[in-house]
Amino acid sequence: MRSPAQIYATNDPLPIVILGGGFAGLFTALHLRDLHSCPISLIDQSWNFVFKPLLYELLTSEVKLELICPRYDQLLHNSGITFVLGTVAAIDLHQKEVKLNSGLKYSYRHLVLALGSTTSYLAIPGAEEHTRSFRTAYDVFALGQHLRNRLQLATQTEDLAERRALLTVTIIGAGASGVEMAATLADLLPTWYIPLGGNPEDIRIVILQRGSEILKESTSDRLRKTAQSALKGRTASVEVLLGSEVKAVHPGAIEFERNGQLERLAAATVVWTAGNATHPVIDALPIAPENRDKHNRLLVKPTLQLPEFPEVFAAGDCAIDPSNPQPATAQVAYQQGAAIAHNIKALIAGKSLTPATVNLRGTLIKLGLHESAVEIFDHYEIKGHLGHAIRLATYLELMPTPARNFVNRTGWFTEEILKQIAGV
Repeated sequence: MRSPAQIYATNDPLPIVILGGGFAGLFTALHLRDLHSCPISLIDQSWNFVFKPLLYELLTSEVKLELICPRYDQLLHNSGITFVLGTVAAIDLHQKEVKLNSGLKYSYRHLVLALGSTTSYLAIPGAEEHTRSFRTAYDVFALGQHLRNRLQLATQTEDLAERRALLTVTIIGAGASGVEMAATLADLLPTWYIPLGGNPEDIRIVILQRGSEILKESTSDRLRKTAQSALKGRTASVEVLLGSEVKAVHPGAIEFERNGQLERLAAATVVWTAGNATHPVIDALPIAPENRDKHNRLLVKPTLQLPEFPEVFAAGDCAIDPSNPQPATAQVAYQQGAAIAHNIKALIAGKSLTPATVNLRGTLIKLGLHESAVEIFDHYEIKGHLGHAIRLATYLELMPTPARNFVNRTGWFTEEILKQIAGV
């Protein structure tokens, strides 16, 4: 294998290519904006960055679209970084070349893999065809329009069984996304239904969870109990059916097995939050099996380099450092982006690389309209409206957008609270 000196001691004009404009990819690019020794390209299949943690606030109109879905060309304006709109078709790690579906090809000096994950439907019949995802702004508006339509239809039907189905929303998966979705809809749908003359008590939110508890791998026991209590206190009813394994999804109904019995639930809306899979392009890379985990994610060194291809870095949902595994969250990904940029600069300058360090402030979870729970430094919990204010300001602080104007006015608020709680 070539030594780092042999790989990086070069003045060739090949660029740094960043694949994926999520938190890891975008923040890698932004932290490289002062590097002028070689060109930098950021490639993504969408025009817009999507701040996924705040998609619930987009659904509820608590934040505006332009705040959480800014265009990449605006974010990178005057940065010297080239944005390329395109879908990655293949990566040739040996030839150091990226191919796009458009036919364009990009050779690279350094490559950053930040393609994120895709939805896994776990081979459940009908799941992909008959459920709704919640990953993009389009998903948000499509779900909102669908739900409003179901509520309208419910006010015009005389059939009680049909009305019950129209007012039933089933969420598959009780991880953080499923719990946040359930709590949000349980407060939001009544505000839409009451003006139509409907009874909010008729709305039914059902979570189907295969495992025996909610938020199994996402949070602490204390925050889990807070979430369980919050789900019981929403405006509309939320039912959590644990030990429920979905077997099939049909138009307007779900089949699942619980306690050894096959059950059928009529629901006009089914939201899928149950599983993620690695990106197909990542799956196709010629990486040895011992350098992947059981989920097929790429194993990286503490410096976030691929062991077999040290000129390639990987972060976010598609990679994991087995010596220091981190949750797949925004606060982890943006710090990894900064670490990758630092190490690329070090390589170009002939300096030593440093392991990526991630400092987790804690866990933030939305639990209804204007309500959240925040566990800071895994020791202190703040919930309700104050928790919501901290969650929103903390997320906005990450945004490389006009949100920073808001943060400049409110950032002192969250910082002082954090310092007082931490005793620093």
